[in-house]
Amino acid sequence: MFNVNVIAVNPQKTEQKTIPVEVLVDTGSELTWLPKSILAQAEITPIRKRNFQTVTKQQIQQDVGYAILRIEDFETIDEVVFAEDSDMNLLGLRTLEGFGVTADNIGHRFISQIALVV
Repeated sequence: MFNVNVIAVNPQKTEQKTIPVEVLVDTGSELTWLPKSILAQAEITPIRKRNFQTVTKQQIQQDVGYAILRIEDFETIDEVVFAEDSDMNLLGLRTLEGFGVTADNIGHRFISQIALVV
């Protein structure tokens, strides 16, 4: 696992964006988790609640909303979890898929993938 900096952009007001947030690339997490205080600064708002199960099998409920996520030359729109201060900042698998990359945990980089069409 490795860390990268992500910027979240408000999809309704693209001039509103977060400061770069350091996140852990975590292919075991479905969604990306960003601090709710930082998302609020970009006026990114929750749209609903989702249930999650933690690594310790605890059931929790968190707010989620939509954001455009940017890292280096990669960009996608995805659901993001409004994380509490005690939560880790994570870049989840769905965001990686939206970027069209896989994570190279040895080289600490992203590797572009070719999209499949059937």
